[in-house]
Amino acid sequence: MPGGTTLLEQAVSALWPWRIRQPIHRSWGWVLGVLPILLALALWAALTRGEAEERVISPVILPSPFEVVGSFHSLWFDRAFSRSAVTSFVRVVVGFTIGVAVALPVGIGMGSFEPVRAMFRPMALLFGYLPIPAIVPLTLSLFGIGELQKVMFLAIAFFVYLLPLVVKAIDDVDSVYLQTAFTLGASVAQAVYKVLVPIAWPDIFQAMRNGFGVGWGYILLAEMVAAEQGLGNLIIVSQRRGPREHIYLVLIAITLIAFGTDRLWARAGRWLFPYREMV
Repeated sequence: MPGGTTLLEQAVSALWPWRIRQPIHRSWGWVLGVLPILLALALWAALTRGEAEERVISPVILPSPFEVVGSFHSLWFDRAFSRSAVTSFVRVVVGFTIGVAVALPVGIGMGSFEPVRAMFRPMALLFGYLPIPAIVPLTLSLFGIGELQKVMFLAIAFFVYLLPLVVKAIDDVDSVYLQTAFTLGASVAQAVYKVLVPIAWPDIFQAMRNGFGVGWGYILLAEMVAAEQGLGNLIIVSQRRGPREHIYLVLIAITLIAFGTDRLWARAGRWLFPYREMV
């Protein structure tokens, strides 16, 4: 029909809405999300198929997915994977707690008061431009090679990540809320802790959620030196002594742990802020 659409076009549009910013059905979202993973696994299997001499990529560099899965038994029992996972998780939690305990008051102060912002802004800029791996030798020189170094490295990394996000969350609160609070007779302290912080708290919570996930990328750097246990130590040992399959298993495990904890953060966000969508 001229100027209209045919039934076939309408059906195709319903199944595959190829329009700018048009939402798609949830089932399509799952299919499209799983498809790249399946393609990557298929490519991985194809490149590592057959005997070692026949493969496109040597098993020394990239074992097959079946070999990686088959090595799980030795990783779990021979190298105490569960103990290393718990050790890394505790390090991330303790470092995150210390980082949050410093970033929250400093960030709230910078977002609320210009003198505090002026005082800490040079330090925030300095740490913002400092590459996270460069903090490793700094913490080694300050805290040695023991457990304290690993926790403090994570704490500093979390602080660097969270501070600008906390400041932005406070900055994004509309001034009309402050004006209303002062009109009703609120003090400066009440305006901060009963107006600014509660309104900004969903954004601060989201920043903490994202930061906790990023911390699982930092754990490898934290456990590079003199770590007797931990997921990062497992990767270093597997790289030096083998088997290579354990490297990929640990990386998959880190991804799954980070994803699982992120889901817990999302559930807590939906419970704390039911009025706000938490993906």
